Amino acid sequence: MKYHYSLIFSLIFFNFHLFAQNTQQIKPLVIGEVQTINSSILKENRTLNIYLPEGYSPDSTKTYPVIYLLDGSANEDFLHVAGLVQFLTMIDAMPKSIVVGIANVDRRRDFTFPTTVPKDLKDFPTTGKSENFVLFMEKELQPYISKLYKTNASKTIIGQSLGGLLATEALLKKPALFTNYMIISPSLWWNNESLLNEAPKYLQKSVPNGTQVYISVGTEGKQMESDTKKLAALLQQQKNIKVNFLPIPEENHSTILHNALYKGFGFFYPKKN
Repeated sequence: MKYHYSLIFSLIFFNFHLFAQNTQQIKPLVIGEVQTINSSILKENRTLNIYLPEGYSPDSTKTYPVIYLLDGSANEDFLHVAGLVQFLTMIDAMPKSIVVGIANVDRRRDFTFPTTVPKDLKDFPTTGKSENFVLFMEKELQPYISKLYKTNASKTIIGQSLGGLLATEALLKKPALFTNYMIISPSLWWNNESLLNEAPKYLQKSVPNGTQVYISVGTEGKQMESDTKKLAALLQQQKNIKVNFLPIPEENHSTILHNALYKGFGFFYPKKN
């Protein structure tokens, strides 16, 4: 009986020792950092998920492009996009870049301009504040990131669906805000396609030379596919905008993001011979 108790004690002690060793060996897998910016324009704090490329050092003179990701919450697109950027830089398919994921609070509020459609006003009463969000990116977010990190002049925005609508609005109304626009499956149907209808007027303004726009849509319904094609055609008429319109019919609204991103980065950063 004494032997039995001794064996049990020994097993418990041995397992506890192993558990303690395993606990000591566990280390967190760190892929980025989280910042909080207090926005006086939006009147709220906003969470920013930040991916810094391998070798990044605040003490270095090296600077990096910045990729601003809408729908950039940790449980949305941030991990996906940061992982893709890490992979593409690892194989030298694009330059090492900083990814700034803007976590959502109310995407319908932030990504849409005012609508006159009664059903949308009823169903989504907080909508229509995209002007504030664009101003936030211009006056608060970009200066904040430039002050905190080693950035250069290259700025990319990625937006899908309502995020694609917001990216399109920024392109048309404040084209100098970003150098590269990645617009995927944009919700141009919003407010009876008013932004698309007004696009020729906005495009009369000067767009900086070298602006690049990548637009993609999958098999996502007649209206979204038609609207996206019309947007691409309008932009392709502008001499100082480099546009690539790439339909991906094998993808749908839920599956298109990865394929579109992969090909979009290939457009922004073509292979060198």
